[in-house]
Amino acid sequence: MRRPVQTLLLALTGIGLLHTALFTDTYLRYVKPGLRPLLITSGVVLLLLGLAAAAARGGQEHAGHDDHGLGHDHSGAPRVAWLLFLPAISLFCYAPPALGAYTAARSNARPVAVQKGFAPLPATSPLPLTLTDFTKRVQQDPSRSIRTRLVRLTGFVTPAEDGDGWYLTRIIFTCCAADSQTVKIRVYGTEAPPANTWLAVTGTWHPQGTLGTRTARAALDVKDTRPIAQPVNAFTDDLPLTPS
Repeated sequence: MRRPVQTLLLALTGIGLLHTALFTDTYLRYVKPGLRPLLITSGVVLLLLGLAAAAARGGQEHAGHDDHGLGHDHSGAPRVAWLLFLPAISLFCYAPPALGAYTAARSNARPVAVQKGFAPLPATSPLPLTLTDFTKRVQQDPSRSIRTRLVRLTGFVTPAEDGDGWYLTRIIFTCCAADSQTVKIRVYGTEAPPANTWLAVTGTWHPQGTLGTRTARAALDVKDTRPIAQPVNAFTDDLPLTPS
């Protein structure tokens, strides 16, 4: 790979990063929103490096007119280095799929943090909760206030490992896709929809174990399910969206 091509690769990667971070939401498939400024900065740096290398190359070629014929540069990277253009071009043409049911089915559910106190639940019915908050109420709330409450949760469908049943799921980024963690709620009372379908699910706690202790399972008896659009920032555990 000749130096002009290396320069082009730098510039192309920088422009691709800027395109992805400034003009699309694709970057949210891989990093948290707070990292957007770093992506933009990286894109600017790579683009400037490419422009600087191009300018330096132009100066060298101008100087070379005075001493041409003294030798030739046969240096270069292996041909496999041309494959580096693929991820750079993919920033414009093709975005790898976001994490979903395939990843969630092969990862353990993350343990929820211990919460010492719980505020009274509002009278709203169905009660919107995140999957994390529902799990905390089921396993840690000594008042067992979730026992008979109709709740609404949102997430995407992950088939159960044994092929029998499914989970409502959220994948949560701490920083980026590499450190993602999964929260799952086992769902009972309805057949599994297609994997990766985003749903708003209404139901009540499925009794299994002792409510308010770690023996209680985060599970739901479904009363109703409605398809929803995937959130723009899907890798959080936000409160449920209002079904359309």
